[in-house]
Amino acid sequence: MFSFWKKKTPVAGKASLNWLGADMHSHLIPGIDDGAPDLEASLTLIRGLRELGYAKLYTTPHILWGMYDNTPDTILGGLETVRQALKAEGLEFEFGAAAEYFVDEHFANEVQAGKPMLTLPGNHILVEASTYAAPFDFKEVLFGLQLQNYTPIIAHPERYIYLKKDPSYLDDLRYNGCSFQLNLLALIGHYGALSKELAEHLLRNDFYDFVGTDLHHAQHLPLLEKAAASPLLDKLRDSGKIKNAGF
Repeated sequence: MFSFWKKKTPVAGKASLNWLGADMHSHLIPGIDDGAPDLEASLTLIRGLRELGYAKLYTTPHILWGMYDNTPDTILGGLETVRQALKAEGLEFEFGAAAEYFVDEHFANEVQAGKPMLTLPGNHILVEASTYAAPFDFKEVLFGLQLQNYTPIIAHPERYIYLKKDPSYLDDLRYNGCSFQLNLLALIGHYGALSKELAEHLLRNDFYDFVGTDLHHAQHLPLLEKAAASPLLDKLRDSGKIKNAGF
């Protein structure tokens, strides 16, 4: 399914994320969400991730009904456009796509109807929730996914700062088989001090299974380089718990 090229060595003097192997959260398909607006922007972002040391990418456009009404057709069609552009430029990269699903009524109905989902390797499915308040049926929807043999990955839980008031909420999700993905930029306070504090709490308590860039635009690239040099990543790298390299 994927194209294979020789991996590029990261630029000398830059912090490298090559130990992760794969990035599994980004917005690189042109013009379908709040990520890359056009094909050239897509290629610029991919080049930047390549220089940071990634061997492969799985990009995850938003599916948020009423705002980003993406479907497998729009996402996979955009994926093929980017692949053809990479091939034309001779860029050496493995590039696939899944989706970042927003858990809302539309998504709950899709799950209940058994609609096929775009997944990461191993039938993992990336999901997000409101950053303001937990959906009342969030756990029920995730359980519905698990009944269909999907493994939910909770995107950037450190951004859901309301969870600081109820830490047991995440404990329940972990106990019931959900995985958790850190946004790298949280480590340098990009989403605010409270999100950084929650990320550090989750790091200390070994919640994270995956690390993602959540790359949207070129302004994120120098910030990712800064985050790559954060000593907070040492605990994750040394824990042996992070599963990106298995994708």
